[in-house]
Amino acid sequence: MSILPRVLLTGATGFLGSHLLEALLNKGYEVVILKRSSSDIYRIQRFLNKVVSYNVDLQPLEMAFEEQRINVVIHTAGRYGRDGCGIAEIVESNVLFGTRILDASIKYNTDTFFNTDTFFNTDAFLQPYLNDYALSKRHFLDWLKQHSKNIQVMNLKLEHVFGVKDDDNKFVMWFLSQLKNNSPDIRLTLGEQKRDFIYIDDVVSAFLLVIDRCKTLPKFYEFEVGTGQLTTVREFAERMAKNFQKNNINKTKLLFGAIPYRKGEVMSVNVNIENLENIGWRSRVTLNEGIKRVIAG
Repeated sequence: MSILPRVLLTGATGFLGSHLLEALLNKGYEVVILKRSSSDIYRIQRFLNKVVSYNVDLQPLEMAFEEQRINVVIHTAGRYGRDGCGIAEIVESNVLFGTRILDASIKYNTDTFFNTDTFFNTDAFLQPYLNDYALSKRHFLDWLKQHSKNIQVMNLKLEHVFGVKDDDNKFVMWFLSQLKNNSPDIRLTLGEQKRDFIYIDDVVSAFLLVIDRCKTLPKFYEFEVGTGQLTTVREFAERMAKNFQKNNINKTKLLFGAIPYRKGEVMSVNVNIENLENIGWRSRVTLNEGIKRVIAG
């Protein structure tokens, strides 16, 4: 029986990180988490007695590596800039913090570093605040590529992830809140933007499979994590409204075209999930099933 690697997880209190933490523990992994003493732990409260936790604002980051034998780092922590934080804070979180973890990973002979990348990491961005976010993610990725000779790097580029326990200020949860509040109408763009909507459980299963297979992969390898199917924002919104209204009295009207597209709006994305499929991964949660799970909460 093989011994599972010990995993250090950043961003464990966030949307993706909390789902990964639960899945890793369910699989029997030993998990070490990095967080801040001020972090909102509502998503992971019930798991805290099962993990080793370090508060990076109170303890040296390297302490986790000195006290634990870390085999795999999964780095999900980051800042989008939605909260109006400045450039320095975005760079600190998305570049400097990441490079400090990378430094420690190399110093203490960690086997593999998983980086959570984004489909926003392109030459055209959805909205102004994402310019700084995407730039910082590209910058950090360059550092990872540069040092992949010293540590194996798995770069997972996530498409449009949605699911329960997501942040309220993201589109899917904001849209659902409008339906739940029975808002008279929801003002939207025409909704012609095409996205690959992937449910959080499928994203987690991709991470778990890559952890299992990484020893067979090159020193630097990239995966696009999506379903491979594009859906317009309009179709997604209409499906969510239809599913919600099946079991709820709701007269909310969807006003498509009521607001203009943002400057620089990305109208479509190119998704290639071949690398994931080649190691045996398949998306299991259909769009309708994912929407039903989000509505059910």
